[in-house]
Amino acid sequence: MATKKKTTLAALAAKKQAGQKIVVLTCYDYPTAQIQAEAGVDAILVGDSYGQVVLGYDSTLPVTVDQMITITAAVRRGAPDVFLIGDMPYLSYQVSHEQAIRNAGRFMAEAGCDCVKVEVDQRLADTVAAMSRAGIPVMAHLGLRPQSVHQLGGYRIQGRTAEAAADLARQAQALEEAGACALLLEAVPPEPARLIAEQARVIVIGCGAGPHVDGHVVVVHDILGWLPGAPPRFAPRYTSVRRQMMRAFKRYVADVAGGQYPAPEHCYPMSEGEADKLERTSRPESPDQ
Repeated sequence: MATKKKTTLAALAAKKQAGQKIVVLTCYDYPTAQIQAEAGVDAILVGDSYGQVVLGYDSTLPVTVDQMITITAAVRRGAPDVFLIGDMPYLSYQVSHEQAIRNAGRFMAEAGCDCVKVEVDQRLADTVAAMSRAGIPVMAHLGLRPQSVHQLGGYRIQGRTAEAAADLARQAQALEEAGACALLLEAVPPEPARLIAEQARVIVIGCGAGPHVDGHVVVVHDILGWLPGAPPRFAPRYTSVRRQMMRAFKRYVADVAGGQYPAPEHCYPMSEGEADKLERTSRPESPDQ
């Protein structure tokens, strides 16, 4: 049986050069990682969106490094050959270069990442440079940055004016020059995203950034219809796992309440003859015995 070849940064770069799209999904657990790997994704992003779609927070800000390391390691075990990107949570890299390198090193050493992602603009280019000098591959996340939601004034599309788009392109160039091995653009119109992708030597992944980037990532819960409400505009919904799970749970509730579960096929048998022996030995003795 042929062994699947490990996807590397060089392999992703080769896809960019060949004009082949890079397929990325988010993932937060071992069994989903197994399925995604079998489906043929190129890369998995273990996003701090975990805080919202799994833990139920109203933002990504409460997510901790320890939580991210735990789930990222689980995803690596489920998908050992994919390119794995670990998302560094709020305040795990902004305080100091030393802290950024130490925390990023944990993602690489403890969770088996191929790359870490940080939400930055050109003000943190020196942090990206310091991490890169330490031998850590860094994906720079530009555009809408959920960890900066309060500073940005909400979840707003970025680069909608010519001036803002030009500034975004300058930031992308600055972060590439600082050593970023890849860029991620979130909630950016297609025109500035295309400009950035054409100018960048590194791969550019879009998250709601139009068709002209080198690859795309969406949150797995959005495309599966796992949560109530409509997904973001850029996320296609391929099924409704929520409805399927609801049907299964309701059937289980009805089966237990109605006595249909467990049926004989769900029970473990005793060894042959032992049930009769148990019945005889457990009967109370009659008074005349």
